[in-house]
Amino acid sequence: MNHVKGLQPTTTLTIRIHGELFEATAQGDGQFDAFVNALKKVYATHTDKTLPKLIDYAVRIPPGSHSDALCETIITWKSSKKEFLTRGLDSDQTVSAIKATQKMLNILEM
Repeated sequence: MNHVKGLQPTTTLTIRIHGELFEATAQGDGQFDAFVNALKKVYATHTDKTLPKLIDYAVRIPPGSHSDALCETIITWKSSKKEFLTRGLDSDQTVSAIKATQKMLNILEM
């Protein structure tokens, strides 16, 4: 992930789907948006699955925490079949959101 003042954030990702590696690069309004845009590129060109729609995104940092505190990202997804939540936990907010997204991908592949 790259975020440079004056430029749109960019993410390049490599993802393994059923044992095969795929790579994509995309830009976005923020680092997580760039990550999701790159993920959408991979899924649109290399799978027959549709990613669920992100319908809610919440970040929670425990009260009284310090700058190095863990943050929890809770993402609500909606697919054609169901609505579900995933959670990520990390000291970096973007990484926390990516961990929550990784959980969604694992559910999708079940």
